[in-house]
Amino acid sequence: MLTPDYTARELAERFALGLRGDGEARVRGVGTLARARADQLAFLANPKYRGQLADSGAGVVVMREDDADGYAGTALIARDPYVAFAHLAALFEPRPLREAGIHPSAAIDPSAQIADDAHIGAFVSIGARSRVESGASVGPGCVIGDDCVVGAYSELIARVTLVTRVRLGRRVLVHPGAVLGADGFGLAFERLPDSEPHWIKVPQLGGVSVGDDCEIGANTTIDRGAIEDTVLEDDVRLDNQIQIGHNVHIGAHSAMAGCSAVAGSARIGRYCMIGGAAGVLGHLEICDRVTVTAMSLVTSSIREPGEYSSGTPLMDNRSWRKNAARFKQLDALARRVAAADKEPK
Repeated sequence: MLTPDYTARELAERFALGLRGDGEARVRGVGTLARARADQLAFLANPKYRGQLADSGAGVVVMREDDADGYAGTALIARDPYVAFAHLAALFEPRPLREAGIHPSAAIDPSAQIADDAHIGAFVSIGARSRVESGASVGPGCVIGDDCVVGAYSELIARVTLVTRVRLGRRVLVHPGAVLGADGFGLAFERLPDSEPHWIKVPQLGGVSVGDDCEIGANTTIDRGAIEDTVLEDDVRLDNQIQIGHNVHIGAHSAMAGCSAVAGSARIGRYCMIGGAAGVLGHLEICDRVTVTAMSLVTSSIREPGEYSSGTPLMDNRSWRKNAARFKQLDALARRVAAADKEPK
């Protein structure tokens, strides 16, 4: 595999960045501001790391124009250094070569359709009437059930399961261990006069619809809908170990951090961000451009854009125990205050 090698000037021209310093400085990789070598690219986006710039060994640093004032090294000037670095770093990401074709160990139903230039890895199983489109890659150990679609240039890295009626758009990336299209948690509690009350399963007849350019993290689960589909619109990004319940709808360009969960039939708008381990109760609606901070629990619909939080801040255990003991006294205290306000002055 050839090592990527670019000059600072080539990178500036390719990504429409400003250039200060030595345009012939060569870049063969990326590194952190504190540890990058002379042939590596680093970035400065957070002002709190400004002090590391003077001692950085990086040959080229991506930064804002005001941070470049007085910097003696070579700089690429960007309005948003972190976004620019994401584009630049992609040039140095090693990507395994996926040759077109079907591995001999794969088991494919005769009714499935596989594009000639798709890659089907070792020990893959593909069910009836499913389709793998042009340029898609299905990695080792993946299981694709019946009536599924893997869109063009999408990639299932390894051990991904599409249970049934899962449709992936174009350029979708699914990380190992993810399960899409499993049964939603649909149950009805039946009470009969001649038997013990018990749960009965509600059939999950819908599917999962994933738009273009989405990413689904490792061991994340997305349940199929009870009647209609569970939906991820275009450019939704899900971290690892997330649970998406049946009939959830997530708007385009929204992102969710690890271990968050959304209960059934909730609707999340466009350009939303859900922090790690946050939860959204079922049948709620969150409007566009809402941020829910980590460990928060959304218990009612959110109608106005903005940032929302819940939970008790971290404190030392002794203080927490004292405050927790007073939680159950808050209602009585509030009643006393309200009664005192009503007394004649």
